[in-house]
Amino acid sequence: MKKTKKTLKRFWPMYLMFIPGVVYLFINSYIPMFGIQIAFRQYNAAQGVYGSPWCGFKNFEFLTRTKDAWIMIRNTVLYNVVFIVLGTILAVATAIILNEIRNKTAKQAYQTIILIPFLISMVIVSYLAYAFLSTSDGFINNSLVKLLGKEPIDWYNTAKYWPVILVLINIWKGLGYNMILYYATICGIDGTLYEAAVVDGANRWQKIVHVTLPGLKSTIIILTLMALGGIFRSDFGLFYKVPLNSGPLINVTQTIDTYVYRGLIQNNNVGMSSAAGLYQSVVGFVLVVTANAIVRRIDNESSLF
Repeated sequence: MKKTKKTLKRFWPMYLMFIPGVVYLFINSYIPMFGIQIAFRQYNAAQGVYGSPWCGFKNFEFLTRTKDAWIMIRNTVLYNVVFIVLGTILAVATAIILNEIRNKTAKQAYQTIILIPFLISMVIVSYLAYAFLSTSDGFINNSLVKLLGKEPIDWYNTAKYWPVILVLINIWKGLGYNMILYYATICGIDGTLYEAAVVDGANRWQKIVHVTLPGLKSTIIILTLMALGGIFRSDFGLFYKVPLNSGPLINVTQTIDTYVYRGLIQNNNVGMSSAAGLYQSVVGFVLVVTANAIVRRIDNESSLF
């Protein structure tokens, strides 16, 4: 008891600063948990949460038994795998290239330019995409396609182009944030390691391979784990903001997030939306725990040699 009082007396300013975060976490994360039960009820607004009848796992059936279920799970997984793999490779490469620039002014300018897309709202990004891809007024059709002497492309009714377009836009928007994290890690690598590599005769490429990349290993693992945890909760904002999630494009744009959106807003099916949200949380948790266990096991095995 004395030890506890002594600790509280010594660190009370830190505990005081800790309180707002705890309150925020409790209000925004723990209190809403009572809504999990909606996923197992045939929700009716007139009857309320507790008055709505239980329906077991009926709300989860659409996630496994329909054609839409396979399409949205496939799209969600494949898009996220591409986002994670390409996003990580390009962010690491950009951070390394930025670190190799010696002109301070140029480096700061490049940092700002690369980070700007991350700061832009997804609503604005969607309108930028429309400005480029509009069939009648789009920049690509009116400039590049016309220059090649070809007919304008109806982007919004041609499904085959959109997997590439969505990947490019997502990576373009998120590259700056991830690049800054990797660049900060590179700046924190001990300079004596590079000096030792130079003494050993290493060239610039060898320093990157044997010093920079190993120094980035922990950051890459952490960001990848975080990305895996959100693999079923990724920001598919562009899917909402432009007319993609319907008609001929639905097979390449439907994800779990957009299905939840349609279930809640368009179909007013709160139960199915809650079921999908719970499914996203559980799968994300399992992915993080599994990936973390695999990484720890690999680290433990590598430390034995």
